Amino acid sequence: MSAPSCPPILHVDDCLLVVDKPAGLRSVPAGGEGRQDCLAARVQAAWPDALIVHRLDAATSGLVLFARGMEMLRRMSLAFEQRTVGKRYVALVHGHVAEDSGEIDLPLGEDAANRPRQIVDPVRGRRALTRYRVLTRAGEGEEAVTRVELKPVTGRSHQLRVHLLAIGHPILGDPLYAPAASAAACARMHLHAAQIAFMHPHTRVPMLFDSPAPF
Repeated sequence: MSAPSCPPILHVDDCLLVVDKPAGLRSVPAGGEGRQDCLAARVQAAWPDALIVHRLDAATSGLVLFARGMEMLRRMSLAFEQRTVGKRYVALVHGHVAEDSGEIDLPLGEDAANRPRQIVDPVRGRRALTRYRVLTRAGEGEEAVTRVELKPVTGRSHQLRVHLLAIGHPILGDPLYAPAASAAACARMHLHAAQIAFMHPHTRVPMLFDSPAPF
């Protein structure tokens, strides 16, 4: 049996790679038999020194950054911590989002009784901030959908998914947070990491990469 193919590589140099992850592929391996195939393993088969800097949920597609070697990983991880990395997502959500733009500032924490779900938790949750902008609205009634641009300021687990649910607009096809009928009707979750921007860790040249949403 041939090895799984590596997803599209948008950029590669001596310091980093930018990879376009398909929906349905884990970012890193999961525990248990038959759950080792992942983006990191496929990239490392071609570039053994590649180390994943950040993760996307398996159901989310789009751009993922890899550092080549521990020093580049340290530099890029610091850039994420200092929030100097810009990320833009595109999602299709249920209903018509009323405001053309805004912020969702709701603290998030683990739903201990329903892992891996996250919940809005005003008491024990960590601050989470998402900025959004409506791109288009379409349909009516139960068929109403909104295409939104999302910019996470913080990077909490499932942040975009839970924030959109909290304002009454779950993502189409979300297997954890959308209505069961939505997940059953959609071939995938409609969330895509469409853009990433950062300062190159060695040359200090600004870099920006785009990946059109496949929905």
